Amino acid sequence: MPAKDLRASIVQAGDAELSHEPIGEDQRADGQAPATTGYAVLGTLGNAEVGIWEMSAGAMRDIESDEYFVVLSGRATVQILEADGFGAQELRLVPGSIARLHAGMRTQWTVTETLRKFYFTL
Repeated sequence: MPAKDLRASIVQAGDAELSHEPIGEDQRADGQAPATTGYAVLGTLGNAEVGIWEMSAGAMRDIESDEYFVVLSGRATVQILEADGFGAQELRLVPGSIARLHAGMRTQWTVTETLRKFYFTL
């Protein structure tokens, strides 16, 4: 039986070049400095996507997907807004934080130090 031609891969997540784009008008947080974001999709695992995402200092609103992530660098606060059956909550993110967000959560991200995370979305 022939061997599979599968190769291991490695990415230095802290060194990966990410091209940033300004957030859209619909994601701007009232009275807050708008941020930029960048990402790189590393691949898929079944129906899940894995990658690296980064946000500059500033703020933005978002509606989340099902996601697990690990903060690699930076600092931020994520406010989960009370909406659509989700209760209000605040997450303080620092390097090493592991978080779980649920699809449909309405959030406001406030980044004080450029935040980079490794994500796994379902």
